[in-house]
Amino acid sequence: MAHRNARTTVFARRLIVERFLAGWPAARIAEQLGVSRATVHKWVRRYREEGWDGLADRSSRPHTSPNRVAAQIEDRILELRATAHRGAVFLAGELGLVASTVGRVLARHQVPHLAAIDPITGAPVRRRHCGIRYERPHPGDLIHIDVKKLGRVPDGGGWRLRGRREARQSGIGRGIGRGIGYDYLHVAVDDHSRLAYIEALPDERDTTCAGFLHRAVAWFREHGVRVLRVLTDNAKVYRIGQDWRAVCVALGIRRRFTKPGCPWTNGKAERLNRTLLTEFAYAQPWLSNHDRLTALDSWVEHYNTRRAHSALGGRPPITRLAA
Repeated sequence: MAHRNARTTVFARRLIVERFLAGWPAARIAEQLGVSRATVHKWVRRYREEGWDGLADRSSRPHTSPNRVAAQIEDRILELRATAHRGAVFLAGELGLVASTVGRVLARHQVPHLAAIDPITGAPVRRRHCGIRYERPHPGDLIHIDVKKLGRVPDGGGWRLRGRREARQSGIGRGIGRGIGYDYLHVAVDDHSRLAYIEALPDERDTTCAGFLHRAVAWFREHGVRVLRVLTDNAKVYRIGQDWRAVCVALGIRRRFTKPGCPWTNGKAERLNRTLLTEFAYAQPWLSNHDRLTALDSWVEHYNTRRAHSALGGRPPITRLAA
């Protein structure tokens, strides 16, 4: 089989050399075989330098790659990808590189696409692609809201800090750790800028959700964003909650709901929930629930002002407001 980039086969090259040695002029050989005279002279020169073996196929890879990323940088890219499970845009923002360069490194090492791996473990998975991607043209046109239920951390740390065996021996594995209850992370994220406001509250009742909405709208207003619409799932608190409805009416906010059975309609909030788990809640072992809740505000600040966002070209959400 001939080289996929070759203009001639090995047989044709041998024919070029044989006819040249027989006294044929280069112009006639080129005409007969449908190649240029330069091609004829190239293969004759290759034969004189290396013999018949010089007519074999060779790799089209260049001898040197002066623009190729250094091996140390490639190792850093692969190491960060293995630990963070993030795309080329995020990795480029963290390492100070260009996203296309990071993408070529990942492709060269045959790193699987993010859609083909589990975001936490990195193990291969099968995913169903559905829904239509969209983005509102202006900040505040649509705010996604959701609640993430998060188990509290027992004092002294849970099994992530102490190990499963010690946790079982101390009783955490038999329900003592789970019996301390949950925190409810109320999440509001702007559709256009991805700017996020998050609070840890004790429940997800009507009054609690309404209060969160009121504070979230005020926070966005402080950042120059006027909220016009809010998108939620079809939970009763959002559908028929009187306090929730009253706040929406008082603030002039139009309510929108996800299509039943299609949680990806509220995908930006769902994606932020997953980021909360992988990069905050489970990113490190915590000594107590108080320690984790105390660190929440600083993490949200980092998310909004410094963290590279793949949907924003590797820039943090706050840059969308500055633009």
